[in-house]
Amino acid sequence: MEHAFPEFMAYYFAPLHAQIDWSQGFEFKNTELRQVVRDAELGRRFADCLVRVTLKGGGERWIYIHIEVQGQRDGSLPKRVFTYNYRIFDRFDCPVASLVILADDDPNWKPDHFAFEVFGCRLSLTFFGCEVERTGPFAGKAGA
Repeated sequence: MEHAFPEFMAYYFAPLHAQIDWSQGFEFKNTELRQVVRDAELGRRFADCLVRVTLKGGGERWIYIHIEVQGQRDGSLPKRVFTYNYRIFDRFDCPVASLVILADDDPNWKPDHFAFEVFGCRLSLTFFGCEVERTGPFAGKAGA
């Protein structure tokens, strides 16, 4: 993925690709990601890559893109994506976009969020994703 990241984003996440200023380059932060994941104490699970990019639209604004590839149905995926997202945000104090690629064989499984509520306090994350076989976005608003 590191050798063809712009092409990867254009193919799987075209609306998001269009919002990135590719002339500013991009930087993979996988060493930092491994530290975040280890700190999360989620066992053997890991996210595939963490990339720093610059967005278009004036001024310098950085966003970390967390990409998770899921090869089989796993009910813990939404919580794991949420955990990585907030851990990365906590470590870098920077917005995080969590992108999920589903490579499973269940066309009806399209996880797109994690949320909980206690005493009226609600915390949630909606993430954007696509399916490898069907290559179509299924959640979130890519243009937002």
